[in-house]
Amino acid sequence: MKKSAPALGLAMFVLLAASACSSDEESTPNDASGSAQAPQMEHIHGIGVDPGSGAVYAGTHYGLFRIEDGAAARVTDQVQDYMGFTVAGPDNFLASGHPGEGQGGPSAVGLIESTDGGESWQELSLGGEADFHALEYRHDRVYGLNSMTGQLLVSDDKESWQELSREPIADFAVSPDDENILIATTEQGLKQSTDGGSTFEVLPEAPVMVFVGWADDGTLAGVTPDGVIYSADSPDAGWTERGNVGGQPEALTVHSADEIYAAANGTVLLSTDGGATFRSTIAQ
Repeated sequence: MKKSAPALGLAMFVLLAASACSSDEESTPNDASGSAQAPQMEHIHGIGVDPGSGAVYAGTHYGLFRIEDGAAARVTDQVQDYMGFTVAGPDNFLASGHPGEGQGGPSAVGLIESTDGGESWQELSLGGEADFHALEYRHDRVYGLNSMTGQLLVSDDKESWQELSREPIADFAVSPDDENILIATTEQGLKQSTDGGSTFEVLPEAPVMVFVGWADDGTLAGVTPDGVIYSADSPDAGWTERGNVGGQPEALTVHSADEIYAAANGTVLLSTDGGATFRSTIAQ
């Protein structure tokens, strides 16, 4: 097990957040291997796998994309900015972010939901009050990191919300087995909560990571700011270096011990060997 580099400074976290939220940069059409990317599939903020169809979805600054059979296509003409995106079930998605051109409404959409694979969306709660940059649906609850307030929130009904903490975190993941156990990436390093997200303590043996994911089979994985993938069987167990996504990471989803999705350089990458190697999900 390789230990972490020195703790990631606040300036690096600010830089990563700024680059993830920026909408003014011109994209460079390449992936980690230099191949062509899907048009405007840039600033990827969330990746999810639909358990019904097996299709991969990417929430981006320029709308929601469906990736299947080596091709990516925007689900609808609605070019909303998806700052947070997660799959809750077959054709059931949760998201947050900002309205696209001509949509109207508040500048932050709060929590929205689709039950038809992203074709249409319903506003549920916190419109104008929340811009969730990280969302997770687990234990029949929605967990969200509100970038507008710094709050880690949870909801049992997608409408009323409870504050868990204001721990300054970049990303988080919830244990599939215990709703009281969460991990979070911070400038001090990886932290763990054993009281449902109220308090967090640093895991000194874990590498410094910016995104983390926790699969239903118990597999943990995370990615460092420079793209190195680590995996572990539990938060306080040994973390093993696996591979590299080949660029600055934008998002991470751990689907299983073998299947890990990551976003870097404006494309969605897939590993089928637990993060050792990655390839573009888009056919060249």
